[in-house]
Amino acid sequence: MRIILPLLILTSPALADPANVVGATATKTAPGTYSFDVTIRSDETGWDKYADRWEILAPDGTILGTRELLHPHETEQPFTRSLAGVAIPAGTREVTIRAHDKVEGFGGAELTVTLP
Repeated sequence: MRIILPLLILTSPALADPANVVGATATKTAPGTYSFDVTIRSDETGWDKYADRWEILAPDGTILGTRELLHPHETEQPFTRSLAGVAIPAGTREVTIRAHDKVEGFGGAELTVTLP
């Protein structure tokens, strides 16, 4: 039993990797408005554990946009999703993108994107 217990703990979803932003591009679509394509890698196991959203943050931490992810992507890793119509305040030169996992929350790799 001493050997099995540590193995069970290591495979617990609570100790799995959080969702990581591994790529992102921003495209200016109108003055002050952008579209984002964001790529996430997530240790997903199905409906009980998956990346359920990503957010675009201003340098001061204000959330500028959120893309909800409504289902798991365990067989599609990494995966890319888009969000259009994101209003960016004048003078903002870069934003940070972070991903959220249904189990781990935030905590994975974030990515800072310089706006075109």
